[in-house]
Amino acid sequence: MLIRDVEAAGRGRVDVRLAGGRVVGIGRRLTGEAEVEGRGGALLPGLHDHHVHLAALAAEDASVRVGPADVSGRDGFAAVLRGGMPGEWTRAVGYHESVAGELDRRALDELVPDRPVRVQHRSGAMWFLNGAALRAAGLDGGEGDGRFWREDERLRDRFPRVPLDLARVGLRAARLGVTGFTNADPRPAEGLARTLSALPQRLVVMNVTDGAPVKLVLDDPTLPTPAELAATVGAARPRPVAVHCVTRVQLLVTLLALEEAGPVEGDRIEHGSVIPAETVPWIRRLGVTVVTQPHFPVERGAAYATDVHADDRPHLYRCRSLTEAGVPVAAGTDAPYGTHDPWAVMRAAVERADGEGVPPEAALRLFLGTPEQPGRTRRLAVGATADLCLLRVPLREALDALSADVVRAAYVDGRPITP
Repeated sequence: MLIRDVEAAGRGRVDVRLAGGRVVGIGRRLTGEAEVEGRGGALLPGLHDHHVHLAALAAEDASVRVGPADVSGRDGFAAVLRGGMPGEWTRAVGYHESVAGELDRRALDELVPDRPVRVQHRSGAMWFLNGAALRAAGLDGGEGDGRFWREDERLRDRFPRVPLDLARVGLRAARLGVTGFTNADPRPAEGLARTLSALPQRLVVMNVTDGAPVKLVLDDPTLPTPAELAATVGAARPRPVAVHCVTRVQLLVTLLALEEAGPVEGDRIEHGSVIPAETVPWIRRLGVTVVTQPHFPVERGAAYATDVHADDRPHLYRCRSLTEAGVPVAAGTDAPYGTHDPWAVMRAAVERADGEGVPPEAALRLFLGTPEQPGRTRRLAVGATADLCLLRVPLREALDALSADVVRAAYVDGRPITP
């Protein structure tokens, strides 16, 4: 394939030839077959979402959203849960306590007593079931409060199977210029990699794909000691680890463990929700990449103002301060627990008002890292893998807009994945 007349960084307007899944030529007045007219639009490496939960994202289409942006108050929440056909399960996602307060079996039974309802917290870590759902799932014995913390693996076979429209997920992402995903489930279901292979994007599945990081999830109530975590990290070697860190203490335990076990290339801190300033040089010295969600302080600002301790608020989801310190940084949408649109993440990364905003060029680079080294930027070059994003406009205009509207086509291994 020959993509003619595109803007390539540092080269002006050129033609780009693809063959065998690679970029094999960049220059003016090249010849080739199956020409695509670029009309002066920028040609970039395809966007890679470095932290996403693909099965949950696909299941979202069979769910109702009940987050603060979706429903208003207890009555609105109840109305959404009561929708659908009588007797059918209701699967609701995105819940936060600001909608209708704390949830448990009793609270849900007051709203919907006569049909099975399960509600997932916005964090993705907690499910709430009403009495009808507990009975239908055979869980009405010693688990009467209907609250299940990080028990997806145990609950998976007790709930009705949810259809996964992966074709829709893949097409929607392709139209955003996304050519790759890193699936970040800590305990992926058996056969998940095979299921996700239906996607047209390049795929890395943590804990499954050869060479992919081993995902480790930390929770404060069950936090290991640094020595215990170091032993877990050592057992994962030679593979890198991706450690879920959403609190200050989780980060400190992780850094101490990596210090003891010894970091390897590809080690990652996932989220980095709270990174105190004094730990930034330590992270830099260890050479660990931070894969963060710079959009969360924008999407969730009102909740963070009340839910997050005042001492932690200045340290939320660092971006600019990390890059300025030389720490490798990349971004993942964390969809469906955040927006699935990387361009929206980029806009948020630029527009942050807390001193952590970055220039548009740096925001774009958050999604241009290699799957194995998210902080290492891929570039359009001869020999590079032909996972590409063709824009309708030159790069400067795209950076001014930071909108999915600028995407014209996406290619994986040199093959178009957009209609």
